Parts: sequence; structure tokens; C-alpha cells
Amino acid sequence: MIAPLADLTVHHKPRGLSDRVAYGFVKALRFCADTFFAKRYGHRAVVLETVAAVPGMVGATLNHLKCLRRMEDDRGWIKTLMDEAENERMHLMTFIEVAKPTLFERFVVVAAQWVFYLFFFFLYLISPKTAHRVVGYFEEEAVISYTHYLAEIDEGRSENVAAPELAKRYWNLPEDATLRDVVEVVRADEAHHRDVNHGFANELGGLPQAIVPAVWPHEQLQPHWKEAA
Repeated sequence: MIAPLADLTVHHKPRGLSDRVAYGFVKALRFCADTFFAKRYGHRAVVLETVAAVPGMVGATLNHLKCLRRMEDDRGWIKTLMDEAENERMHLMTFIEVAKPTLFERFVVVAAQWVFYLFFFFLYLISPKTAHRVVGYFEEEAVISYTHYLAEIDEGRSENVAAPELAKRYWNLPEDATLRDVVEVVRADEAHHRDVNHGFANELGGLPQAIVPAVWPHEQLQPHWKEAA
């Protein structure tokens, strides 16, 4: 299988207080995740993906209401953020099939989601730029985590099981797709979210924006997968 292209080296160097606060907050979350989950990457993905699905929905909702109030165009932000939320939810549903979370982990998911939703909602009201920067840094860490997950699979510490049927349908993966293929496409999705949110934060901060492809990374490769099938 041809892996989706994802630049693993991208890092937005913090500029100003807003960026440093966002970066520090995400690094604190990273420390907590590393401490709690260690190398149980499947279980880590279940909890973190339920949090990762929150920002897109919050951002889409608040931008929708703002555009209604101001009677102005959203410049495509609302659909982009809604697509992001849906994509992250599919990550969650996929890893639930892989990791089979315990009752305690399901409780952690519910608690984390409520806490993060309220935090992010008010952060977005106060500073949309900081909110998008938080997501950009969050996705940088997600790319790193999924790269580590791939190493665990390649080195035999995590079993390379068959890809869940849900994942094969959503990403149009071939019938013989494995967990490794799923992690690769999820990592490419996260890299896309990273670039989009850093781009939004740059725009809100008056910085130059990089051009981010409108289609998802795996959509660019679907013809290759179909030919291989």
C-alpha cells in the first residue's frame, strides 16, 4: 500500500505570549498522557481522540453564530471545522474496535470530554487564535504519538491485527488492510488538521498562511488503492 504523504517535521515555533501559552498547555497534556498510558497507544488513542473531536465542533458552532450575527461569509471555515470533527470522531470509533476500552477508560473519556469542551469553548470565545494554535500543537503531538505507535507495530510490541471494517469503509482501504495501514492514514489526517489549524491561527494573527490541500490525504490515494485491489 502507498502511504499517505505527511510531513512529520512540521513545528510552529511559538511567537508571542499566546503561542507560548498554547504550547505549554499542550506539552502539559502530553506529559499527563505519557504518564497515564505509557506505551498503550491504542488506549491512548481512544481517550485522546474523544478530546480531539471537540475543537472542530466548537469552532464550527461559534463561527456559524458569528457569521449569522454579522451577516457575513465564513470563507469555508465552518465546513472545514465540521469535517475535522467528523474525521476525529471516526478515529475514535476505529480505535474503540482495536483497543476495547475498559469501563474506567470510558469514564475517563466522558470526564475528559466535558472538561475539555468547557475549557475550549471559553478559550475560543476569548481568543480564537490561541484556540486554533492549541489544536495545531495538539495535532503535532498526535503525529508524534502515531509515529511511535507505528514503531511499536513494526517492532512487534503491538500486534498488527486486521483493520476494522469501519476503518476500511471510511478510508476506502483494501480488504487485506491492517492496523498499521489504519495508523498511517490516521497520522496523515492529524498532519492535515495540524496544518489547517496552524494556518487559521496564522490568519487570525496576521501571519502568512501556508496552502493546505482541500482534500484529505487518503482521498488523494484512493485511486491507487482501488487499482491495487
